Amino acid sequence: MLELRQLKLNGSQEDLLVLRACRTALGDEQAELGFADLAVQSGVKTAVASLWYVSDLGSLALMLEFYRQVDQVLLKAEALRQAQIAMLNGEILLENAQLRVPGLASGVPLPAELSKVGDANLSHPYYWAAFTIVGSPW
Repeated sequence: MLELRQLKLNGSQEDLLVLRACRTALGDEQAELGFADLAVQSGVKTAVASLWYVSDLGSLALMLEFYRQVDQVLLKAEALRQAQIAMLNGEILLENAQLRVPGLASGVPLPAELSKVGDANLSHPYYWAAFTIVGSPW
């Protein structure tokens, strides 16, 4: 954690840091909100991080939609919310080893280790609810 704090990103152009690993928004006495808090303390304007253990497949699906939304809405918090709603509503699907994401003409092929999962419904909160925004919602 010390290395992240020493990056001294204050005044930099680092606008967004996405921490897809498990429990990156859980902290301790040094950083109340974990790695996400350290990133913001180091100068990153916004960090996206998880509150509990996350699914690789769910994280990949959520982040695909989150990045698509970031280009379309003003607030990063709204982009995350829209991505989570899309997953809740079953708009993001796993079919034939591809993620089907709204707005994309074709599916996104999965990495080999995730392609063995088979078709899946990603609407359960386990796949998308762990992620939160720390820092600026803008």
